[in-house]
Amino acid sequence: MNKPIKHIVIVGGGTAGWLSAAIIAAQHKSHLAEGIAVTLVEASDIPTIGVGEGTWPTMRHTLQQIGLSERVFFQRCHAVFKQGGKFVNWVTGNGDFYYHPFTVPLGYGRIDLAPYVEDISAYAQESNFQHHICEAGLAPRTLAEEEYQAQCNYAYHLDAGEFAELLKEHCINTLGVKHKIATLEHCVLDDAGNISSLVFRDELTPFTADLYVDCTGLSSLLLGKALAVPFKSVDHLLFNDRALAMQVPYPAADTPLACHTIATAQNAGWIWDIGLTHRRGVGHVYASRFLSDDEAEFNLRRYIGPAAEGLSCRKISYQSGHREQFWAKNCVAIGMSAGFVEPLEATAIMLVELSARFVADNLPTESADLPIVAQRFNRQMHYRWQRIIDFLKLHYMLTKRPEPYWQAHLDKNSMPPSLMDDLQLWQSRGPTTQDFQGPLELFPAASYQYVIYGMGFKPDFSKRGYLYNEAQQASQIINKNKQLTQQMLSSLPSHRQYIEQWLRQ
Repeated sequence: MNKPIKHIVIVGGGTAGWLSAAIIAAQHKSHLAEGIAVTLVEASDIPTIGVGEGTWPTMRHTLQQIGLSERVFFQRCHAVFKQGGKFVNWVTGNGDFYYHPFTVPLGYGRIDLAPYVEDISAYAQESNFQHHICEAGLAPRTLAEEEYQAQCNYAYHLDAGEFAELLKEHCINTLGVKHKIATLEHCVLDDAGNISSLVFRDELTPFTADLYVDCTGLSSLLLGKALAVPFKSVDHLLFNDRALAMQVPYPAADTPLACHTIATAQNAGWIWDIGLTHRRGVGHVYASRFLSDDEAEFNLRRYIGPAAEGLSCRKISYQSGHREQFWAKNCVAIGMSAGFVEPLEATAIMLVELSARFVADNLPTESADLPIVAQRFNRQMHYRWQRIIDFLKLHYMLTKRPEPYWQAHLDKNSMPPSLMDDLQLWQSRGPTTQDFQGPLELFPAASYQYVIYGMGFKPDFSKRGYLYNEAQQASQIINKNKQLTQQMLSSLPSHRQYIEQWLRQ
């Protein structure tokens, strides 16, 4: 039976639930009085995982679009700027490092500077000023610039728990989202296999909606449990399945703030280090078949040093992978209910943004259109998940580290065929924009360039002589980058200093 789509219910809170509610409600706010309602239902007794503290530059647009002040966001969420990722010890384990900055190389799309860079691992320094900005610990803008504006592309580090609370208040008080506290008992399905209603504990009346959004986390109570959509594991590609997380206080109130995520490779995994204004979030991602929990905790405490004394670890177990469908019948999963992989490139919150944006932009007016929208969503998300898995695996495939964990990543049976095809082509030329499918891509050619060149992968450019035909232009761009770098190093304020002065204004 065809019926209008008038009521969306989101099951589950946390960052995924409230961010989805904000994006959908902000898009359709002008139509709320005309019958489109958004309700978020969350249990009072289910804690959120709350360690997803890194974001993508997409969050800048999202915060603007839902109507949040950037200054309020910083104040409430202990937020700082994130200008990229620094990968330490991923190649040899002897102090090597490279950056994946958020600003694309100078000349990007017109010329690949890599053939003209003598030391390929220094590609980010030669083609981009942001490596140097991060090393110097500078903010991406000056006090003269407005909210959401900057000379350097940036994202954020944030306190995920505080962010969910801020979104909750904004959704309820400004965007008209209805809030219900209730614990889901089970879903009732109709003859066609759609969710017809939700049954909550201690409530006699079933709860109905026209579209159900599953934000119940790893348990995936709607899509996974009620609709029985299978989970597709990718543990054979991405080995990590555990994480230990700690919250580490700063030794002093004026401790310098890193303006990037630091990912430091260990013997069987890696450690994230994310600075907020009031503390660091530090955690160890690892593979349980190569490292015990006690060994991982030893690694983590050794990395943190004396500041770890007296602090407890929070352990998280997970399986890498995603649902075989992300939208089935009248239910779409967003967040960890759709899938989860390690936080190496901070894809979790970005996927929430992207999924909720699709729902907001493509919300059908009638239930008869749901299968069409679902098919398109699934097609796009399957491709994006494949590319995320490819890009994460890329970080492991070029290592020279000798430990069994790292050597296992070099087994061809653990490599995605699509990524092996890419690397085959890149033996004689670097990644180009033509290798990627436009708006469906999450990581552009620039991201692949930063990673493969940063890890010392140098194509044999001599096999394609035309790549050396633009030496004069390349020299000009490299010199321009040096000038820009010096200008920014002398004009941009320190990261902590900027945030404190800005928030006092």
